[in-house]
Amino acid sequence: MEFMIDTANLEEIKNYNNLIPLSGVTSNPTIVKKEGKIDFYQHMRQIRKIIGDQISLHIQVVATDYEGIIKDAKAIIENIDKEVYIKIPVNEAGIQAIKTLKNEGYHVTATAVYTKFQAYLAIAAKADYIAPYYNRMENLNIDPNDLVKEVSKEIARTNSNSKILGASFKNVNQVNSALENGAHAATMSVDIIKTALTMPSIQKAVNDFNKDWESIFGNGLVIADL
Repeated sequence: MEFMIDTANLEEIKNYNNLIPLSGVTSNPTIVKKEGKIDFYQHMRQIRKIIGDQISLHIQVVATDYEGIIKDAKAIIENIDKEVYIKIPVNEAGIQAIKTLKNEGYHVTATAVYTKFQAYLAIAAKADYIAPYYNRMENLNIDPNDLVKEVSKEIARTNSNSKILGASFKNVNQVNSALENGAHAATMSVDIIKTALTMPSIQKAVNDFNKDWESIFGNGLVIADL
């Protein structure tokens, strides 16, 4: 499975690149907005510099028409690097652009997926990643687990190289559910990772272990000191 973080904040990326087995960094215009009026291309090149070329970088187009999406995609590649995954919403213009860009050898992440049909079209168009919006689907009374499960079956049935990239998570349980139902990857805010790793029960267990150790070997003495 692949763990990605959904942020454009350089400090967060530096921190979590060192902290977890990071597979990718994803962003969209809303996430970019949080960083203020940045030099967009320079900022994205900085992210690439932090993560290197073995970790995927996903950047979303802004144009909404077919020709504009193609221009956005080519501008991203020309100004950042050819390994970027172009994020494209799966609507009429988007699926057409995905088909074109994949035929031209681009990496593509199909995003804003709410339905199985969108995902099936993205698989047929050979999108590299397909990103269902987990929490948003639940808010619309759409079962994201069912979608992930069935799309996973279709990927296996067709021997597709597409991967399911769960996105738009509100909590750790949603991430767990996505992965347990067949998602190959998940992208999430750093707050979700932080919540998962800093729950009080974990620290209590660590403190209890340390007390037991110190009761035998003394305060401040670790295994490396023996």
